Amino acid sequence: MKTYHKYTSSLTYSYLACLPLLALYELLIWISQPGSEAMVRLSADIWIRSLLLLFNENTLLLTIVLTVVLGAVIFYKERKKRYTLKQSYFAGMVAESVGWALLLWVLVSGVVGVVFGMSVSGEADQPGGLLLAAESGLAQGGITRLQMLALSIGAGLYEELIFRVVLVYGLLWVFTLFMKEKTAALSAVLLAAALFSAVHYTGTFGDPFTLSSFMFRMLFGLALNGLLLFRGFGITAWTHSMYDVILVMFFWQG
Repeated sequence: MKTYHKYTSSLTYSYLACLPLLALYELLIWISQPGSEAMVRLSADIWIRSLLLLFNENTLLLTIVLTVVLGAVIFYKERKKRYTLKQSYFAGMVAESVGWALLLWVLVSGVVGVVFGMSVSGEADQPGGLLLAAESGLAQGGITRLQMLALSIGAGLYEELIFRVVLVYGLLWVFTLFMKEKTAALSAVLLAAALFSAVHYTGTFGDPFTLSSFMFRMLFGLALNGLLLFRGFGITAWTHSMYDVILVMFFWQG
């Protein structure tokens, strides 16, 4: 068990575990929107693609190139650790992530429910908050379940990359310039979680704002921040994806 925890928390395992999320997201986006000139994608994905467009119009190719380069950097950095790749560990990561997703849903829903004296299962955790955006203009018509499934899978990868890795560590670097280390860390974690929650109410597909749903998402973001530190990026990304997939498959009514 100690070896499993050590290996699956590593950058190597996190990188390899996230490759299926990237592949499934792109595949399902393509299958669910054949021939569409206004593909519905995650806002977090759109932000990254907007940056890539500064270098080349073929953003998918650039994404693949950057993914390969990142993998090479990670493997080189951890080459001396000699992690053995075990299929059972990757299967364990998926199963563990499903467990974390269910646990976080119960705990965060419970906390928000107690604070607001109400059930939030029908309001705060709806998958409509997946930060939907159109790649080139707004998509016509409603969002299908297959599209929502694609967005759910991609959410764990892109949103965790931006809101957990880039935002948390970026804010931490800024705050440490004029704050003590512990204060900077707490401020970065809280602000990143608040921003993560707030962006779910922006844009054409944004949800109507309610305090209970905002607190649910903020607490969920805080929990994911902690999971990132405790279990690494791979588990955190899969936990977020599985959480959204469960909502789409069992609770979403489109």
